[in-house]
Amino acid sequence: MSELHWKKSSYSPDASNCVEISPTPTTIHIRDSKTPTAPHLTASPSTWMKFLRYAADTTAS
Repeated sequence: MSELHWKKSSYSPDASNCVEISPTPTTIHIRDSKTPTAPHLTASPSTWMKFLRYAADTTAS
């Protein structure tokens, strides 16, 4: 696997701890910025989109 390029939310200040993602065409990699060398989660792009829709719906209520 080529090197992953991790991204943090633009709403997250530089020094804060946050969830980071590294999208690839077939997999979304998800990690905790406090432990960048620890194992990370993976999800398919469709599963990630379902999660984002769910998160947006629950925060809008």
